[in-house]
Amino acid sequence: MSVKGLNRLEDLLKNNSYPGRGIVVGKSANGKNAMIAYFIMGRSANSRNRVFERYEGGMRTKAFDESKLVDPSLIIYNPFLECGKSDIVTNGDQTDTVYNFIKENGDDGFAFEKSLHTREFEPDNPNFTPRISAILNYADNGFKYKMSILKSSDGNPEVCDRYFYSYAPINGLGHFIHTYECDGNPIPSFYGEPERVELPNTVSELADLVWNNLNEDNKVSLFVRVVSLEDGKAQEIIINKNK
Repeated sequence: MSVKGLNRLEDLLKNNSYPGRGIVVGKSANGKNAMIAYFIMGRSANSRNRVFERYEGGMRTKAFDESKLVDPSLIIYNPFLECGKSDIVTNGDQTDTVYNFIKENGDDGFAFEKSLHTREFEPDNPNFTPRISAILNYADNGFKYKMSILKSSDGNPEVCDRYFYSYAPINGLGHFIHTYECDGNPIPSFYGEPERVELPNTVSELADLVWNNLNEDNKVSLFVRVVSLEDGKAQEIIINKNK
């Protein structure tokens, strides 16, 4: 099936010096894999002082140099958690919110939405950084996915707008959502629906595509996970600028 109106992910990344944190989810071009990419960027020394670290059942951010860690409240969290037949990926501690809600209440098909209605954007005045999230549900050699963004209403910290998107996977199509529209001061929040992007076939192709097109000064870490729809086996790549 041909898909019209797709963006080249590499163009969206290389033409934006600061998309902030970003999530890409979709189906590989050959239709064989579910694909996830999550990256973080940073402008401050505290934000740049981070690495991704995988552990059984999830992944965390941690300080590269603990002696230089200033405020961990919004930069240390679990970006990725496995939850039964679901993968959860977010840009903050709402990963735990979704995970705990499903563990405690089960998933009636709307656990993602219900759990995120208890959260709002980050309290980092004046940016009020959006919380972006995604969940992939695997079943019967296939999957479906949802995405969300929680953001201030045109910069008004008194109002939180919550947007949810539900997708049926299409070969070669991914959806890309990021925290910021571009660099700035304050930094403007992402606007509109998740961007439709072309996806490759393999974990290494997606990792190279994202990492090589992120702004060299601001990129910090990247996590890519590709799950085979045939046997459920996952391949992953983590790239940390701090080594």
